[in-house]
Amino acid sequence: MRTIRIFLAVAFLASAGFGFAGQVRAFGLLQEMAGKPQAPEFALPDLDGETHSMSRYRGKVVIVNFWATWCPPCREEVPSMQRAYKALEGSGVVMLAIHVGGSEEQIWAFLNDMDVTFPVLIDKGGKTGRRWPMRGLPTTFVVDPQGRIVLRAIGGREWDNPAILKAVMALRN
Repeated sequence: MRTIRIFLAVAFLASAGFGFAGQVRAFGLLQEMAGKPQAPEFALPDLDGETHSMSRYRGKVVIVNFWATWCPPCREEVPSMQRAYKALEGSGVVMLAIHVGGSEEQIWAFLNDMDVTFPVLIDKGGKTGRRWPMRGLPTTFVVDPQGRIVLRAIGGREWDNPAILKAVMALRN
């Protein structure tokens, strides 16, 4: 029943002349970031020790997810993030999950059960997370090719939702 209501609402918005970005906002899936601030730079290791930075991905759309293993909504959205990562492969969109606090052992234990293949970075002291406009965990940002934060999601989402994927893909050059 919920799926039918969502479909009818999307159909109504589309027929009413709302753009696709308007539809995504209308459902509260993603928020536009006022002023489109520059994404703060970081240099963080992934679980294999490789360092990732925002500047490394300049020119690409980057999904940056802040999460923690102890956070129930974070844990719930990881499988949909993996499905989204697979759906976006080869599209020029990058997905980075930044674990805030916690140990590598906790992260490995959780991810081993999830079969995650996207990069998971470690922000041990939480310094990187404090430099971004976060409001709790999980918080996810979508950064455009110019390095500006253009969209944000506070709380868990189904990242493989076609409306979210389409909104993210629309940001590519």
